[in-house]
Amino acid sequence: MDLKDFRQNYDLDKLKKKHLDPNPINQFKNWMKDAVNAECLEPNAMVLATLNKDMVPTSRVVLLKEVLDGEFVFYTNYESDKARDISVNNKVSLVFNWLKVHKQIRVEGIASKVSKEVSEAYFQSRPIESQIGAYASPQSKVIENRKVLKQNLRDTISRFEGLDKLPLPDNWGGYTINPFMIEFWQGRESRLHDRFRYTKQGNDWKLDRLAP
Repeated sequence: MDLKDFRQNYDLDKLKKKHLDPNPINQFKNWMKDAVNAECLEPNAMVLATLNKDMVPTSRVVLLKEVLDGEFVFYTNYESDKARDISVNNKVSLVFNWLKVHKQIRVEGIASKVSKEVSEAYFQSRPIESQIGAYASPQSKVIENRKVLKQNLRDTISRFEGLDKLPLPDNWGGYTINPFMIEFWQGRESRLHDRFRYTKQGNDWKLDRLAP
């Protein structure tokens, strides 16, 4: 296997400025529909990048759960590495990569916690197995082995036996990402891709084409 020989020609679509919605959130929703209709695997999966207290960047894949009032919403353990990073520096970036449709979206924005009421409503809408898992896993902490998780799982099931909805954990909830930059990338032939960047200016968005 020689990675230098890997080549992919992008020729499914093109992107023109006149076809873009003036509001990037509407454009995002249009492309999300395209990804869903194309049956992209987990189209709401996004790479979340943060900076820790030592200014070391960290990336991981999380799931977008909602676009609410122009902001991107995801949920996590508030004691996780990503949450600790956000408490130090709340500027983050997101990447949606849909290779099946030759599309990618980059987002830069400010992360803020959602209200406890919003977190609780979403938490209790999850499958009961996922609710139990949130209690059982001390996310991002070092554990000796998988037996620790299994014991935590048994303890949690015993603790909440008979309940079909669990109370919201104190250390669990959502974040919104309020974007100040959103870039849309459409793969094109010969690596001459179409790239358009929306930049927030007050209450408006400035739209520019970028060289690939």
